[in-house]
Amino acid sequence: MGILFDTHTLIWFLTDSPRLSEGVRRMLRNFAGNLFYSSVSILEISIKHSLKPEAMPCVPEEVAADAEVSGIRELPFLSRHAKVVGDIPWIHRDPFDRMLVAQAVNDGLKLLSHDDLVIRYGDFVIPC
Repeated sequence: MGILFDTHTLIWFLTDSPRLSEGVRRMLRNFAGNLFYSSVSILEISIKHSLKPEAMPCVPEEVAADAEVSGIRELPFLSRHAKVVGDIPWIHRDPFDRMLVAQAVNDGLKLLSHDDLVIRYGDFVIPC
């Protein structure tokens, strides 16, 4: 089993934000080698950064590079994930979050998120 970061939790982890508790950080250390970020998160950062760089100061290339250096492996968004997006409940309408949920469900991963709507998807979501 592994953990997939939601976009904002990935950024918080990489920037050492106090928004991630020490308890969550301890838990993540226990999953070393089984931590994943999604290509969907890089897409989301890229779009948001291009639209409003002041609201999304992260640069997608740097986030991906920092994740790799931190030992977080990339999980590409593949057709097997795309097929699941329409099957999951419509709790959340945000396409990025739906894609991340589909990846976690399809690949048997826990999803680390702070988003109240994502948390409602079930026990595979780790709230932080």
